[in-house]
Amino acid sequence: MRKILSVLLITVVIVSLLGGCSSSNKKDSGNGPIKIAVAFPMTGDNAEYGKSFLLAAQIKVDEWNANGGVLGRNIELVNYDDKNSGEEAASIAQKIVSNPEIIGVLGHFSSGVSMVAAPTYEENKVIEISNTASHPDYSSIGKYIFRNNSVISSEFKVIEDIITNDLSLTKVGIVAIKTDWGTTAGAIAADMIKNNPGLELVAQEEVLEGSDDYSLAIAKLQEAGAEVVISVGMYSLIAPLAKQYKAVDPDIQVIGLSNAYAQQLIELGGEAVEGIIFPVSFYADSDEEAVKQFVTAYVEEFGSEPSALAAQAYDSIGILLEAVKQNGSLDKETLRDTLNSITYQGITGETKFDEIGDATKEYTKLIVKDGKFVRYNGKAAQ
Repeated sequence: MRKILSVLLITVVIVSLLGGCSSSNKKDSGNGPIKIAVAFPMTGDNAEYGKSFLLAAQIKVDEWNANGGVLGRNIELVNYDDKNSGEEAASIAQKIVSNPEIIGVLGHFSSGVSMVAAPTYEENKVIEISNTASHPDYSSIGKYIFRNNSVISSEFKVIEDIITNDLSLTKVGIVAIKTDWGTTAGAIAADMIKNNPGLELVAQEEVLEGSDDYSLAIAKLQEAGAEVVISVGMYSLIAPLAKQYKAVDPDIQVIGLSNAYAQQLIELGGEAVEGIIFPVSFYADSDEEAVKQFVTAYVEEFGSEPSALAAQAYDSIGILLEAVKQNGSLDKETLRDTLNSITYQGITGETKFDEIGDATKEYTKLIVKDGKFVRYNGKAAQ
């Protein structure tokens, strides 16, 4: 009798396992919400970024839920405040991977913080998509680590084209914030200039993040004869830098990165930011209907237009949910493979991840003109 019961028990277990395997690649059998973690700074100096990314992600989730969710289930965001701290992010990553209901994470903010958390996600096969991490080594941490923003080197190629072909300038200065990201990005910008025989790097300065006084760096750049200055930092750097620089040199040309493209730049910088040029993957004043809908929903909640980084957060959630839909299940390995193979048409253009998880991006050149961001097509646009 015991032998018969043992055989029956083994048979039931085998059938259950086989049934679970077969169903996991078809349709998820759960009925609760599908959860996605959002891990950004919600307090501290960078809280405004984290809150904007969370809002953008929620707008995309609301759109999906209004249309029945995915796999017949609603989607829910689980919000974490990492304070833009590596220590905090490491702890949060452990919490996220220990929750089997969470299928992926949107985050983190800075490259350094993202790279602290990424190995935990990789080890536990939890997809991480960062909409902001631009450090060259971030996505190579593992096959479950993705970025839906530009690699900084590709962005600098557009800046090189602006300086060389659009502006016909030669003497270049760099001002970078003194963080891991700023130092790395500043070094990449310097290499770009040094490798172009038509350009000359006349000065390279690092400044403390959040400082209000850039007079020493400006004096060194001006003394070196800089004609154009690349600002390696957010709008909180480029706005006061432009104000102080133009007070001593009204003709200086300032160029920013896509992460400084935000309405707050114009609000903080006023007339001083007129003529600043950016390469961006998202343009809030685009005529595309999907962009208009997102911008309208975002402005209603946040009170200002979304940045390119917020738009990338919106698309990051969209591409992850589209991967779930196409995969037909929440199986970690097949979901990762599906995410790596699909092409997604979003408000930041067409997104497809390459073999190491980097998104290819196309850029639009923008310039601040008459207090607005407008398309830049060379000197004629000024």
